[in-house]
Amino acid sequence: MRRNVAFFGAAMFCVGCFSLYLMLESSTTSPRVMNDQDGEVDKIEWKIQEIEQELKKNHETIIRIKEMLSDLSKGDNINVDKLKNLVDQFEKSQNNKKKFIQPQENKPVLLNQTQFSKTGITLSPDTCELAEKPNPVGPNIEMLQTFATLPFSNPDGGVWKQGWDITYSPSRWTTDRPLKVFVIPHSHNDPGWIKTFDRYFQDQTRHILDNMVQKLEQHSKMTFIYAEMSFFSTWWSQQNDATKEKVKRFLNEGRLELPTAGWVMTDEANSHYSAMLDQLIEGNNWLFENVGVRPDSAWSIDPFGQSSTMAYLLKKTGFKNMLIQRVHYTIKKYLAEKSNLEFMWRQNWDLSGKTDMFCHMMPFYSYDVPHTCGPDPKICCQYDFKRLPGGKIACPWRIAPVPITDGNVAQKAETLLDQYRKKASLYKSDVVLIPLGDDFRYDKPDEWDNQYNNYQKLFDYMNAKSDWHVEAKFGTLRDYFEALANREKVKRGERPDNYPILGGDFFTYADRDDHYWSGYFTSRPFYKRMDRIVEAHLRAAEIAYSLARIADTKKSIFDSDKNMAEMLTFSRRSLALFQHHDAITGTEKDFVVVDYAMKLLKSLENTKKIIQKSTEYLMSDGNDVFTLDETRQSQDSIPEKQIIKLSSANERYVVFYNSLASNRSVIVSIWVNSPYAIVKNEFGQIIQSQCNPVWTNNEQYSTDQFKLLFVVTVGGLGMVRYSIEKAGRGENQLHSLAKIYFHSSGNNYQKIFDYQSDRSDVTLENREISIKISRNTGTLQEIKNKLDDITSQVKVEFIYYGTRGTKEKSGAYLFLPDGLAKQLSSPSVFVRSTKGPLSSEVNSFMKNVEHKIRVENAGGKHLNI
Repeated sequence: MRRNVAFFGAAMFCVGCFSLYLMLESSTTSPRVMNDQDGEVDKIEWKIQEIEQELKKNHETIIRIKEMLSDLSKGDNINVDKLKNLVDQFEKSQNNKKKFIQPQENKPVLLNQTQFSKTGITLSPDTCELAEKPNPVGPNIEMLQTFATLPFSNPDGGVWKQGWDITYSPSRWTTDRPLKVFVIPHSHNDPGWIKTFDRYFQDQTRHILDNMVQKLEQHSKMTFIYAEMSFFSTWWSQQNDATKEKVKRFLNEGRLELPTAGWVMTDEANSHYSAMLDQLIEGNNWLFENVGVRPDSAWSIDPFGQSSTMAYLLKKTGFKNMLIQRVHYTIKKYLAEKSNLEFMWRQNWDLSGKTDMFCHMMPFYSYDVPHTCGPDPKICCQYDFKRLPGGKIACPWRIAPVPITDGNVAQKAETLLDQYRKKASLYKSDVVLIPLGDDFRYDKPDEWDNQYNNYQKLFDYMNAKSDWHVEAKFGTLRDYFEALANREKVKRGERPDNYPILGGDFFTYADRDDHYWSGYFTSRPFYKRMDRIVEAHLRAAEIAYSLARIADTKKSIFDSDKNMAEMLTFSRRSLALFQHHDAITGTEKDFVVVDYAMKLLKSLENTKKIIQKSTEYLMSDGNDVFTLDETRQSQDSIPEKQIIKLSSANERYVVFYNSLASNRSVIVSIWVNSPYAIVKNEFGQIIQSQCNPVWTNNEQYSTDQFKLLFVVTVGGLGMVRYSIEKAGRGENQLHSLAKIYFHSSGNNYQKIFDYQSDRSDVTLENREISIKISRNTGTLQEIKNKLDDITSQVKVEFIYYGTRGTKEKSGAYLFLPDGLAKQLSSPSVFVRSTKGPLSSEVNSFMKNVEHKIRVENAGGKHLNI
């Protein structure tokens, strides 16, 4: 087979070579000179026609070869001889052809026949992947296409509401290939949601982990998995050495697993990929440094949709397999129908498979016990022994679990096995994963005992029934993936032969009907923005701190302020905590978001202090001379700018820090107390500057606060100092006051800036682009590229959605509009423009909307909307 594939790959290569040869041969210039211009045109037209004909024939041949290769790769060897004959015929036809060029003066010119070598062709796989892999190497399940083609009709599937009535043949399982069942006790702990992080830890998490140590010691066959390192590290810091050694022993025995081990179970929609990675690093590094363990299996059961970015990050950080849960119910059904719930998750841009991550998708509605043993939640709930009569929670289907006894174990085991078999039939391997847990489970010792004792009786009975062909036991996530790999005869994380390759992501998530979880994309936008600000400051602080540490060869400055490293750690962990899927999402309670925000604010203050101290050391020998450009009074306040008070007697210095590795040249804006200033760069040269007003309302501006704009150039990872001093009116020829235009109603009687009324459309431009804004609508209409002289028409509209009048409405999680979007109308629009040599902008004030468009003149195409 491998030899045939190599041969056919070589054949494809030959077809391409012949095609290129004919194109070149046909386009070769004749040695004769055409006597007239019409003859030359005729010659060119003839060449084009000949090339088109040859390309068409070759294209048809290539298509036929590809079709035969596809059939061959699927095991169809019928077309082998036909394919060989096709290639031979093609080669023969090309060798027998005599090439003519367009006649000159009606005299044909015959070229010598080209002789092709008949020797064998050997291709290296490094040279031509087709020689080894005739099939396309991209995903064979592309989610973008899948979403576009599925009906999303949501028919009633019976007991599995979003699926179908699953049937199976018991003969599927044999003595040689039994059904392997791994029941995996777990407890999902949200680091903040209905309660704050600290309240959850005190009320539940610490008890869960205390019980874990006690019950794993007591029950020798019990297993447990736990994922959130933010909680686990807090608990670990309170344990004695004996307890820590027990935990390490459980890990070494394989009865305890800490999958993913991120600081949190991160959101995968709102979080930036760098923050997703940082929280993963923070958790994994803590675990390795304190416990000596590195996880290689990932567990993501609660984030509201799953991103291929997370799969990529896991792959690049050494993980071998992963599990996901919250995927649109129609997608789950579609994959389950073809037993494709386990797949190699590949990045769409990857043509080699280097990014492949083996992924298991849970098939049912939720990760709680009623929806994990099989398709019928009414039955599965009867095997959640936390819900035994007398407990705090019961089964919604009104059939309570009962203890397993000698009298009922046969019937109970057979019923449970039926669910296991139905679930297993949705997968390929006959190894089935059964999570046993939910949010904050196992916080009481009784639950550990009830689950263990009753399930162990069921396992013992099942395993003793040789004709049932089942092996059931407690296990971990790693146990499951290891058994699956062994069953499929591959290494863990590798692709079994018949498993699909999937590309794309799993957004937007819906758990039922048209309940799309896209509301959280925009919930609490203030704190989503705060997240990005803290993230940027944290990265800048880490770099500045590192540069200062390197420069501090005497270890004098930073040894005296050792808490700076602790401040960085606190900031990293606070930002990591906010990546939790009930934090940055905005789906937590109000008082919980305040708790998160207080931590973020403290982190922001910490990072600013670190940047300040590091800059002082690098730029001024460690003297306390710098303050930051803005402050926040509270966790829910907008930043306030520091006003630099200028003096004509003394220069004020401003340091600009570039945390990027590339050079930057940008327009900066600082707030000063004078409209007239002199700005000097690091070489003491006066540079161009511009003063803009600070507006107090649509028409009025402040008379003691102004925005000073100028271009700053900073090298990669560099710091640069500029100086500013107060100037008199007209003293600095390189300083300009912006001009103000009111394009609708409006007047301004202040005399600092020139202003005038202008009832025409607004034009803003720099050296490379020009834009036009309508004075009537206040929106962008036209963008012109002045270099290419290309004008593009633009239409900007603001729209809004209403919410349904039913009981179920849009909220923090869901987006449930009452129909299509409606255009936001505004009875009047106030349009104001501010123009200067460095920056010009238009502000349009509408009902509920301020639309701002800015064009900057800093040496490039800068358009901000």
